[in-house]
Amino acid sequence: MKRIGSILLAISLVLVGGCSEKSAPTAPPETTHKHEHIPPHHGTPIVLGKEEYHVELVCDSATGKLQAFVLDGELENFIRVQQTSFEVSVKLPEREEVLVFRAIPNNATGETVGDTSLFEAQAEWLKATTTFDGVLKELLVRGKAYEQITFNFPKGNDTD
Repeated sequence: MKRIGSILLAISLVLVGGCSEKSAPTAPPETTHKHEHIPPHHGTPIVLGKEEYHVELVCDSATGKLQAFVLDGELENFIRVQQTSFEVSVKLPEREEVLVFRAIPNNATGETVGDTSLFEAQAEWLKATTTFDGVLKELLVRGKAYEQITFNFPKGNDTD
């Protein structure tokens, strides 16, 4: 019986010790979180609307080719569009140009002209130009027209 009393006393001390006043953990200081997206091809992200969609521009200066990938608001999933082409007005220091992006089919993904997420434009001046200001004239994505979208290449247009 003495042994049971000693065991109960030991348990009581452990329980009481566990209830002793401890300082409450402090919450981490609030930090401002910048909402960032990382383009899958490490290109230039262009925001459409209120981050509803993005166009990612990827330049291959060796060939003078500029690819445009249409992506969701998180830059994670490709979004197929019905347009067969779209235009971007480009302001260079000495002149203005127009890039015509044409739909690119992809047999591996089943994408076709009129149902694709990839567009390409080609221009000789892209081989030597590393920065320019552009205006995407109009892109229709899932029934919504995005017009006169201004951006800088390679900075993009995300002001956050």
